[in-house]
Amino acid sequence: MRALVTGVAGFVGSHLAEALVARGDTVIGVDCFTEYYDPAAKHRNLAVLEAGSGFTLIEADLRVAHVEQLLDAVDVVFHQAAQPGVRMSWARGFADYVGHNVLATQRLLEAALAKGTPKVVYASSSSVYGNAPRYPTTEDDLPRPHSPYGVTKLAAEHLCALYAANWSLPTVSLRYFTVFGPRQRPDMSVHRLCEAALTGEAFPRFGDGTQVRELTYVSDIVAGNLAAAAADVEPGTVVNLSGGAEIRLDDLVSLVGEVAGVEIAVDRRPAQAGDASRNAGAVDRAVALLGWEPTVPLRAGIAAQLDWHRQRARE
Repeated sequence: MRALVTGVAGFVGSHLAEALVARGDTVIGVDCFTEYYDPAAKHRNLAVLEAGSGFTLIEADLRVAHVEQLLDAVDVVFHQAAQPGVRMSWARGFADYVGHNVLATQRLLEAALAKGTPKVVYASSSSVYGNAPRYPTTEDDLPRPHSPYGVTKLAAEHLCALYAANWSLPTVSLRYFTVFGPRQRPDMSVHRLCEAALTGEAFPRFGDGTQVRELTYVSDIVAGNLAAAAADVEPGTVVNLSGGAEIRLDDLVSLVGEVAGVEIAVDRRPAQAGDASRNAGAVDRAVALLGWEPTVPLRAGIAAQLDWHRQRARE
């Protein structure tokens, strides 16, 4: 199989590309190396891929690139590229989110259509649910984003559904629930907690610590993408990928400290606009349509991510 992975230098994208290459697929990786976090860290994410064969990196911005050329002879597109994060999606930051998350997706879908409808597997987010009236949320629940970021991810989902409904373009949107593991973005809570555990610096905790997140280990997310690419599902299908590890933020602080063998100091800060109070997703549809369910327990995933942080500190 020949696959295009957008956002290939990112957290999930790099893991996904490695899995594809490892099983013998050819991967074209695209990334524009935004300044959201250190581009050098993104280049390090590609070290294994660039040291082997079966991988080609193209630096390009999907908002302006000649996208059709990227899809030459491509069988499946894994669209991981996005402007991430809730807190920077307000005010002047919104234009970047619309460009990277909505416009780029629309241009990619147009290119896929022009190239003969390769399958598009889109990385959506549990942020589309916002503060839901019930949990766990199912794919049939009404999305109510609580941030501009969530609005842009939902808009791109709708685009995938529209191209499926109008043109039969085979698309699948996967709603990720708080992905963690090695290479996690530095702005995310588990990354910050691991760094706090190893450096002794305080963990910046926004809000009162009662927020609940369902964490999903990155290898399970990769498996969900591979399953979605292979599954014969109705175009426009939406599927939750949630890890079954629902935990309060304060309890997560304690767990990371316990696994690391330290007590993590907490720097208490005000709640931030756009942060939902809880996320938790049902996976019945993923089990039924993709044959997927999470396999990595939370504690084991935390230990693996801590090991990655330790190794990175030694380099």
